[in-house]
Amino acid sequence: MEQTLLAKVSTPVIVVAVIAGIAGLTFLLIFLGFIKIWIQALFSGARVSFFDLIGMALRKVPAQLMVGLRISAVQAGVTDLTTQQLESVFLVRRNTADVNTCVSALIIAFKANLEITFADLQAHHFAGGHVEQLVKAMVAGHRAKIALTLDVARAIDLAGRDILDAVQTTVKPKIIDCPSQTSGASLLDAVAKDGIRLLVKARVTVRSNIAQLVRGATEDTIIARVGQGIVSAIGSSATYKDVLENPGCISHKVLDSGLDAQTAFEIVSIDIADVSVAGVAGTGEKDISNVGAKLETERAEADKRMRQAEAEGRRAMAVAREQEMRALVVENEAKVPLAMAEAFLKGNLGVMDYYRMKNIMADTSMRDSIGRPKK
Repeated sequence: MEQTLLAKVSTPVIVVAVIAGIAGLTFLLIFLGFIKIWIQALFSGARVSFFDLIGMALRKVPAQLMVGLRISAVQAGVTDLTTQQLESVFLVRRNTADVNTCVSALIIAFKANLEITFADLQAHHFAGGHVEQLVKAMVAGHRAKIALTLDVARAIDLAGRDILDAVQTTVKPKIIDCPSQTSGASLLDAVAKDGIRLLVKARVTVRSNIAQLVRGATEDTIIARVGQGIVSAIGSSATYKDVLENPGCISHKVLDSGLDAQTAFEIVSIDIADVSVAGVAGTGEKDISNVGAKLETERAEADKRMRQAEAEGRRAMAVAREQEMRALVVENEAKVPLAMAEAFLKGNLGVMDYYRMKNIMADTSMRDSIGRPKK
């Protein structure tokens, strides 16, 4: 009886003991698995609870990475960054590079005293922006006293422009060759009013215009406008000597034209690096130096051909008129025998008159043959 009662009592105890042992073993394994990360976070000042670590394991989030990034942020001075915020970035695409990029950008912004939150960086990163370039550009603009807000910087970056290069160009203007080296032409070709061809090369110093960077035109527009302005300024010069004597007048005239309107740049200066008269070494169109003289020569040649055509037309009309007159002469000469025969019949012409006329005709023919030059 006692043994049966003891057996009935010991069976639930054994089951509870087994369950408690399994639970304890499981907790021990979990504790041993996370104890290293927990201790590392504890001594680094970035405390993480065991429940957070267990939740990361259940959500298949790399706890070592999340805790390591939070420790880096805390060591840099960012104490309000939680593991939940880090997980929200990782769980979007489950890409560790997303979390690393956002945390490193946040640390840079915090060190530079920029009012940029982790949520701002996260939203910009998943919108397709470059958060590290954005933060570096903001830091450079802040140091250079450039009025660059976060919204403007994000708009510029999302528009496809290099925001960091734009800020650096604002601080340190860059030089653009006109014509560009990629266009295939090394010099601009312009003609003065006196017809002399000049070959010109210019260097344009530009600075980024942050306000127009999103909708403004690019460097190609600046190069095209400056080239057009130089060609127009040279074309309005009276002689090529004026340009050679004072190339600065060309650059000043072009600079005053407002060529940087609606562009992403502000033109600082336009310098004429090289100006020369076109060479005459070859015979092609590109080797002609005096275009005005060539045009006048071609015009004179065209006038000459026109006059020759007109003269040829008049000559042809004269020849045709001569042929008509000769035909009339032959026709009238054919009527002479008939008239003479009629005169014989009517008695108006005698035999002696006829022979006298024949002698005159023979004498005229002899004189004509003598007067003609020999071939």
